[in-house]
Amino acid sequence: MFSILSVVLFFGLLTPSQELLETVGTIARIDKDELASAVQNSLVGGPILQNVLGTVTSLNQGLLGSGGLLGGGGLLGFGGIVGAVQQVSGLKIEELTLPKVSLNLLPGFGVRLNLLTKVGLHGSGPLGSLLQLSAEVNVSSKLALGISPRGTPILIVKSCDTLLGHISLLSGLLPTPLFGVVEQTLFQVLPRLLCPIVESILVVVNELLSAVLGLVPLGALGTVEFTLATLPIISNQYIQLDFNPVVKSVSGNLIDFPEPRKPIKLPPKEDHTSQVTVPSYLFNTVFALLQTNGALDLDITPELVPSRVPMTTTALAGLLPTALGTLPPNHPLMITLRVREVPAFVLKSGKASLPLPVTMEVFVYHPHGIPDSLFSLNSVLTLSAHLATSATKLHVSLSLERLSAKLASSYSANFDVSHLEEWLSDVLRATYLPKLNVHLDGGIPLPKILNVNFANAALEIIDNAVLLTVASRG
Repeated sequence: MFSILSVVLFFGLLTPSQELLETVGTIARIDKDELASAVQNSLVGGPILQNVLGTVTSLNQGLLGSGGLLGGGGLLGFGGIVGAVQQVSGLKIEELTLPKVSLNLLPGFGVRLNLLTKVGLHGSGPLGSLLQLSAEVNVSSKLALGISPRGTPILIVKSCDTLLGHISLLSGLLPTPLFGVVEQTLFQVLPRLLCPIVESILVVVNELLSAVLGLVPLGALGTVEFTLATLPIISNQYIQLDFNPVVKSVSGNLIDFPEPRKPIKLPPKEDHTSQVTVPSYLFNTVFALLQTNGALDLDITPELVPSRVPMTTTALAGLLPTALGTLPPNHPLMITLRVREVPAFVLKSGKASLPLPVTMEVFVYHPHGIPDSLFSLNSVLTLSAHLATSATKLHVSLSLERLSAKLASSYSANFDVSHLEEWLSDVLRATYLPKLNVHLDGGIPLPKILNVNFANAALEIIDNAVLLTVASRG
């Protein structure tokens, strides 16, 4: 059985290291303010605080009765002021102010979480008068950060204490000796009543932390799944999670880019921000999936090309009259485009690009017959990548920056391919690029961490990765 405790203890050996940053793929740096915001949001509009109300059923029967603090060898025993205490009954928690959350990260361990709240208690005082009390309480807990048996990051309660602050009598009469008894009772009972709030918070926060490992659709092509590559690392300001992005086809086959992963060096993180990197490795596996599915290849027939771009033997002979002047006039053309190998996405010096190695063969097109090959070109399409973010995805669109081609074979004499590059570029801009961008329209999923919204993230292209920085909500 996988031991959570052994993993937690192992955290004491971990500190942030530049070497680690240079060897992993997707890195998430979650600011402590973002974690505090997740804790605060878990308390708003949910049942966590409501579940605490009414748990004290009666001061006589629950806290100070025969089965409580007075009877059966309880805190105070029998006698003394028992008669006075028994005049207080029905004390219940009726109000619980939304706690103010403060959070500190403990490097090498986890988190210290403080919840400052105010508890309102109602009951019956002496002679049956209405009794209303208000108590300021600070719930302080230490949470260890570990990994669950599923391999997800998880926060675990290691200790929880309450510090009782000022107690106010809002209405009713309560003799001074009895007030002291109630105060001591609250000291004993509130930890048992309020510490479960921390457990309930962690249920919500741990669900948000575990959501990162779910399968995310990659359009209609397949899925992306993020798995933890190493144990989380805790600094004074953020928690660092290192992921391996795993891309799979629709059939469930793993898509793995053969080239080794390139190093990533992250710039320092500013306070009150969270960051996620999208490595070139992830882009490459996405394009490997596109190639595996044949989505990068295209047969460009005249029906796909707008009339402004000529696709006839006459237009082609006009570009190369010496080599192709003997072609029969006004016959339609067809171009087959095949990607020769998995393309490698380039992220460097503030620019994103995709060199696409392709073979293009030009045919005389016969709709109901066999096309006649005219020539074949080995080309490289240099595509500029334009990046933008939405709440949960990084979106990529491509445009043709330039085309370079060499003649591979021809039915006639060799010719200067440069005369065709502008025409071929027009054809590709009109047909191939729109088709390619449709396949990329779904975007690349980002890790789901604490519901961080990346719609307004600052986007920076660093060497071998895209760095997204978002202001914390805390």
